[in-house]
This record gives sequence, C-alpha cells and structure tokens, in this order.
Amino acid sequence: MISLRKVSVFVLFPLCVNIAVAKEYKELRFGVDASYAPFESKAADGSLTGFDIDLGNAICAELKVKCTWVESDFDGTIPGLKANKFDGVLSSMTVTPAREKVIDFSTELFSGPTSYVFKKGSGLSEEVTSLKGKSVGYLQGSIQEAYAKAVLDKAGVKTQAYQNQDQVYYDLTSGRLDAAIQDMLQAKLGFLNLPQGADYEVSQPVDSDLLPAKTAIGITKGNKDLRAFLDKGIQALHDDGTYDSIQKKYFGDLNLYSGK
Repeated sequence: MISLRKVSVFVLFPLCVNIAVAKEYKELRFGVDASYAPFESKAADGSLTGFDIDLGNAICAELKVKCTWVESDFDGTIPGLKANKFDGVLSSMTVTPAREKVIDFSTELFSGPTSYVFKKGSGLSEEVTSLKGKSVGYLQGSIQEAYAKAVLDKAGVKTQAYQNQDQVYYDLTSGRLDAAIQDMLQAKLGFLNLPQGADYEVSQPVDSDLLPAKTAIGITKGNKDLRAFLDKGIQALHDDGTYDSIQKKYFGDLNLYSGK
C-alpha cells in the first residue's frame, strides 16, 4: 500500500469556516449511474451496492451527514450536478482536463486504467490496428468516448455509444459488438466474473494521454467549502483504515489508491 497521503485542504481553513461547513451540510446527495459493478450497481432487492457506494456511505458517516443517492445515466451526471439535482457525482468519474473546465473534483478516490473486452481467441488486442473494421462500444459521456472519437473513428474502427454499461455488454454478448472499451477493473472484476462473461477476456491497458486513471468526486465549479468537507471525509477513511477495509472487500490485495 502506498504510504504517501494527500493532505486534506480542509485543515488550511480557519476553525470558524470548519464549523460553518459542518453545519451547512446535513445531507450529501450523490449522483450515480448504477450500472457499473463492482463500483456501483443494484442488488436483487433494488438497493445500491458497490465500491463507490460503500465509499460514499463511509464518507457521510465520517462527516456525520445523511447520505442520499440519486440515480442518473452517466452522461447526465454533470448536467444534473450543474442543475443542483445532487451535490456531487460519485460514479467512477475520471478527472480530465475537459471536465475540470466545467466542474471541480475532490481529492482522489482511486485510479484505474482503460482496457478492451473481447471474446477469447478473437485475435484482437489493445493495438488499434487489430480493431480496424471492427465494432467497438463504449459508455456515453465516458473518457472512452472521447478516445473513441479522437482515435478509433479515425483508424477505421466502427464505434457505438450506449447510455449505460449493461447495454454495452448486451450487444457485446449478442454479437453486435466485437469489443467494448472501458475501465479495466470494472470489466475484470465485474463482467468477467458473470456467466455471460466467461468466454471473454480483457486486453492490456490502453496507453494514451486521453485515458487518465485518477477518479474523484465531481462537484460544482468553485465550491471550495464542499471540496474541503469531502476531502476531510476522504482523508479520514485513509487515517482510520476504513478505505483499506472497503478496498479489500471488493478487490482483495489489489491497491487502487495512488496517494495523489
């Protein structure tokens, strides 16, 4: 486990601001697209479950506020945030320069690379040349969409956007897609562990500046008080071992936190 910890910016504020922030937020509303197991999905009883869900609930517990989850398609999370439908987006959202122009982010929650998913023995790989003429699906509004439009489309790859990850997998397993491009951990620890994913494999990580790995909570632009409040909660999870416990529950000994 990396020992380096990012110091919470919360401690830089005077005590009076600390108290004001704690009183202001009695509830935190998190926007989430619950179609991305093991990070966020729905259990059989309809309740939300997953790594991000547990992290969000733990952050709220540390901050002593009510935690409310608001479901949304992924590409609707930033518009929903800006429309004040929720206070933050906690849905495996990667930090990108384009997103940082319109929203702000908390400190890191976790980091993970991008990979392709395709049938075993298909002859496909993370090399773009192997995908020429093939059909590749991705989650609408994701960093993979930006990569597909900037790289895959120009390389003769047929690409298709989907509103949620379940739709991507449906078309992949039905043969409408040759491959999917997405978060490697989600595919490896989610889809490949399902019966319908038994005949599929994950490629090596895709190396591109268009596919950053750092994931955080998205918040409205300029909301420094909320960022400080969330960073305080995130740091507390690392300090008391809660983060490590949740990480181990979903990923075993795999370390998702880079310490940045």
